Amino acid sequence: MNNTTKNILSSDVEIKGSLKFSNDLVIDGKIEGEITSDGALTVGENSIVKGEIKVKSVTVFGKVEGNIHVSERCELKANSELMGDVKARTLAIEEGATFLGKSIVGAAAAKAGASAQAPSSSSSGTPQRPAATSAVK
Repeated sequence: MNNTTKNILSSDVEIKGSLKFSNDLVIDGKIEGEITSDGALTVGENSIVKGEIKVKSVTVFGKVEGNIHVSERCELKANSELMGDVKARTLAIEEGATFLGKSIVGAAAAKAGASAQAPSSSSSGTPQRPAATSAVK
């Protein structure tokens, strides 16, 4: 028996709230809220995700506005957009992808957690400039 199940949320699906799943999930619709799983997530090219993503691995073809925490691999495909920070063991960014945020990559990323953010001694409210990365060969 094959126990690998791939769940698909098509482009006409819109969800507001927390989303939890097992195995694999392909999203091609709009999600607003936290996504958590010990499985693999694919954010389709028509998809817009607004919220935290905490999964084993993620492949982004669409748009994500929020932080991504993965224990394994985060892949940003050409024409994808990520506005948020990434913590991943492996990060792959294709040419043409847009990434505005900070990244922590490597074995330490899984252990870094929320303590990885540096405390700020100033309360001026000035946002940090995000790094823009568009190509990895």
